[in-house]
Amino acid sequence: MNLNILIMNKALTLSLLLFISSGAIAQVIGKVDKKTKEFSIAPDQKANYSIIGYQLPSTVTKHLICFSSNENMVREEAGKCVLGAYFDTEKIKVGDKIVFVGNYGKVFYKMSYVSGAGNKMLFYIARKDIVLK
Repeated sequence: MNLNILIMNKALTLSLLLFISSGAIAQVIGKVDKKTKEFSIAPDQKANYSIIGYQLPSTVTKHLICFSSNENMVREEAGKCVLGAYFDTEKIKVGDKIVFVGNYGKVFYKMSYVSGAGNKMLFYIARKDIVLK
């Protein structure tokens, strides 16, 4: 009987560990390259995600840019967001890029959308959505 309890405890522990680690991996969608400071979201990700770039460091301010795996959200946000709505960063205009500017408090990262012509627009993304690499 003790052997059955031991096996069950190990199985439950392993299942919990796999569940926690898979959830942590799925939550981080965007990446910032530490050398170039360029922000990217890879195409064809399996996870469902939505990343919003806000005008100010608050989730109740205007949406300036949107990245989402949801086609309806991309369609809806495209008309509202000044910088557009996309599935990934490969879909933004050729020559444009998004650059990491720095930390902003404990909740946001400050980002800059840089057009091919050199025009810049600042926006803020929640820290939980991206990782620095």
